[in-house]
Amino acid sequence: MAVVIDVAIAVMTVVLGAVGLVAPRYAAGVLDLVPGDTTMGLSELRASAGGLFVALGCTALLTGSGAVYLGLGIAYAGAAVGRAVSLGLDGPPMPKAAIYFAIEAAFAAWLVATHLRNL
Repeated sequence: MAVVIDVAIAVMTVVLGAVGLVAPRYAAGVLDLVPGDTTMGLSELRASAGGLFVALGCTALLTGSGAVYLGLGIAYAGAAVGRAVSLGLDGPPMPKAAIYFAIEAAFAAWLVATHLRNL
């Protein structure tokens, strides 16, 4: 069962990353980001919300390594911490921000708890 959950999280990571990579304007709209005077924002979305997550998810899927899944969990933990800070300081739109936080925190908790003990 644990492997199924791991794979599901990695696949969701790849799919969401692929959206940022191939459709950054759509991703920007979903994330309430506003385009600037240049295309640097699209470049940033393709890189940080796109390619980075595609690479993390694919590496976990291709290797099946517990250490890689742990790294993916730590990445999600970092995202959850950043989101929690934003919830406290920025007043982002609800319930969207709370849902994103819950997903990031759940992915982090599962992956870290499952794979930290297996090192």
